[in-house]
Amino acid sequence: MGTLENKIAVVTGSARGIGKSIATRLAREGASVVVSDVNGDGLEAVCAELEAAGAPKAVHFAADLSVEEGAQGLLTATLDAFGRCDILVNNAGGGVIRPFLEHTPETLRQTIDRNLWTALWCVRAFLPGMLEQKSGRVINMGADSVHTGTYSHAGYNAAKGGVHAMITGLAFEFAKHGVTFNVVSPGGVLTEDLQAMMSDDAETLAKYKMSVHPRDVAKREIPSERFTEMAEVAAYVAFLASDDASAVNGQIHSINGAQWMM
Repeated sequence: MGTLENKIAVVTGSARGIGKSIATRLAREGASVVVSDVNGDGLEAVCAELEAAGAPKAVHFAADLSVEEGAQGLLTATLDAFGRCDILVNNAGGGVIRPFLEHTPETLRQTIDRNLWTALWCVRAFLPGMLEQKSGRVINMGADSVHTGTYSHAGYNAAKGGVHAMITGLAFEFAKHGVTFNVVSPGGVLTEDLQAMMSDDAETLAKYKMSVHPRDVAKREIPSERFTEMAEVAAYVAFLASDDASAVNGQIHSINGAQWMM
């Protein structure tokens, strides 16, 4: 028996990368899963993979979750398929990373919309049902760059800082109702994009405009001298989604190889 047998999980931004890895881990723990992304391409294939991984059932819903209608549509799709939601993982994101003064009003708005508004609207949509059933897990994906700074991340950190901060207020307000709120805050994660950047050829370095190789960044800035695997992030999310984490609430959980420590 997995730790999430008979649970219903919704994972946003799960067509690829960290979100897909989280959805796969929750499926392996026995949860039925709803995957959602702004682009529906590939979501059906993801569902097939999740069922192969152990999910009793997996469904998909494509929507722009940075608007209220998208989040409400995701809620409706979840209730139509399963009747409730036990676990909400707000992973949808993807900011525009560039020096602050090179941002435009549009790129700043995109960064806030993709990261902060997606989480806010989804919590607003799904929380009433969790309060009614007196149980639930809300897990936001944050970023350790909020603490470490990092070049060209000011706009992104403004969005992720909001994602971090909303959790403490929600936890304080709703703790007595059996719903927990936490943030998983990774440092550098070996996503598909970062894996592509790990190539040593000059063409790749030029494509990503890298003056320093990611491998050298890891050795210089991360005491473990490696980036975090997506599966490691997913494993921590699965723990926070489980009954074993019922007393863990309102916390920011860094996963970073000791890159940043409180």
